[in-house]
Amino acid sequence: MKIKFLLIVFCCFSALTISAQTKKKVHTVSTVAPVVVADTPPVSTDLPRPKLVVGIVVDQMRWDYLYRYYSRYGNAGFKRLLNEGFSCENTNIDYIPTVTAAGHTAIYTGSVPALHGIAGNDFIIQATGKSMYCTDDSTVQTVGAAGKAGQMSPRNLLTTTVTDELRLATNFHSKVIGIALKDRGGILSAGHTANAAYWFDDKSGNWITSTYYMKDLPQWVKDFNDQKIPETYLKLDWNTLYPINTYLQSTADNNNYEGAFKGTDAPTMPVKTSNLYKGNLGLIRNVPYGNTMTLDLAVAAINGEQLGARGETDFLAVSLSSTDYIGHQFGINAVEIEDTYLRLDRDIASFLTYLDAKIGKGKYTVFLTADHGAAHTPAFLTDNNIPAGVWDDAVTVKDLNTFLMNKYKIDGLVISFNNYQVNFNYSIIKYLHLDESVLKSDVIAYLEKLPYVAFAVDMEKAQTAPIPQELRTRIINGYNAERSGAIQIILKPAWFTGHGTNDKGPTGTTHGTWNPYDAHIPLVFMGWGIQHGTLNRGTHMTDIAPTIAALLHIQAPNGSIGEPISEVFKP
Repeated sequence: MKIKFLLIVFCCFSALTISAQTKKKVHTVSTVAPVVVADTPPVSTDLPRPKLVVGIVVDQMRWDYLYRYYSRYGNAGFKRLLNEGFSCENTNIDYIPTVTAAGHTAIYTGSVPALHGIAGNDFIIQATGKSMYCTDDSTVQTVGAAGKAGQMSPRNLLTTTVTDELRLATNFHSKVIGIALKDRGGILSAGHTANAAYWFDDKSGNWITSTYYMKDLPQWVKDFNDQKIPETYLKLDWNTLYPINTYLQSTADNNNYEGAFKGTDAPTMPVKTSNLYKGNLGLIRNVPYGNTMTLDLAVAAINGEQLGARGETDFLAVSLSSTDYIGHQFGINAVEIEDTYLRLDRDIASFLTYLDAKIGKGKYTVFLTADHGAAHTPAFLTDNNIPAGVWDDAVTVKDLNTFLMNKYKIDGLVISFNNYQVNFNYSIIKYLHLDESVLKSDVIAYLEKLPYVAFAVDMEKAQTAPIPQELRTRIINGYNAERSGAIQIILKPAWFTGHGTNDKGPTGTTHGTWNPYDAHIPLVFMGWGIQHGTLNRGTHMTDIAPTIAALLHIQAPNGSIGEPISEVFKP
């Protein structure tokens, strides 16, 4: 009886205590709103997202390459992207200069050099006059080989990327991997928080990284390197996929517009890479096999890291660099370029088929775009009665400095025209207490008298410059006060600084200007969450990152100025 009585007392006391606590809780919050205290947490549902996002950037791919060789593409590569995906047909780069580092950065940040800081592949630090390569980082070391090729990181990048934002949104559970032959192609795409970025080391033939990411290569990368894949491909030689007389979209194979491989007599097919690569594994950059090998590593990364198979959305950023090297060497009308894109079409088809099998068709999202385009070789244009030319910027710098020395009695006031910008020697300017505004006026007046210069624009006065509004916008977007020159040089259409030369004159092509041949890029989305269609209204390179962010329901990168392209999404 005593025990029963004690139990009754204890139960009553407990009930009174709980009741008092409950009343206290209700009283505490009742001044704001009534609260219902749930006994169990709400049932969670998975946020709909693709298992994997794959970004494919084809370096130097002009928009019209989607259609120039369309009749020769198979059904499972570029045609599949167009026929199943959504193509933004009028996507342009909204800044200058149009170069690789700035392009990859804009794609993944949704931002422009004025904000993200990657003002070129290399740029002049205006305060010191020293040149900085976009991903240089002397505080890190190479991982995977000897030498300095791995002393790279994203530390010069000032904003986040959409890949960073995915990592932040998932509390770093999502994996992000960047892959490219070029260090800047892999690093700047993958962002600050990436699990890894890998790039190719010419000397060792290995795919490498830096201590920014890790202390040692994963076993799957070591296994890939052990296969000696560069040698395997280079031993195959480079011949055309089809009889050479069927390459009707190209100029004759042997012409003065193209640069020959070192050790060969003419820029003609086939290329006996098996004889040329000894001691130069970097040769694989200049043949289509460089793209093939890059996608081989992408497959190895998906398998090795279990991307898309871990219950979180992962992101693989792939940049295909060989198209750029080949374009620079041969120009855009060569048999070599046509063959490169026919082979790339096959490689992309194989990669998409692999993704279907590994991740599941409709369970991944892929987008394909380019970091910039490329111009026709000026000699090719002039031979066809189209005005064009090559600007020898080194000669102009020398002549300009001579002109300035006659007035200011000192040489070397202009360091370079890097990125089509006038970079001044500010140490001299400050030492002599020169009036920079007067100096800029003198330089602008000099440049505007040159027959190939359309405009020379004071960066600080670009908004009021008497030039087309579109050019003003691109100049302002591309101007980073700490890393860009003081004056933007706009050449006349089809003029650019030269690339290669032979005994007949300049060869190959390059890029960097505002013109459509450099700035109009392909943009195609396909897969999870994407409807089929096309869009001809104007869109921008800076719209890509916010579009992917909207698809994934994550925050846009912190410097993004783009807008989601809502038409691409399934209703």
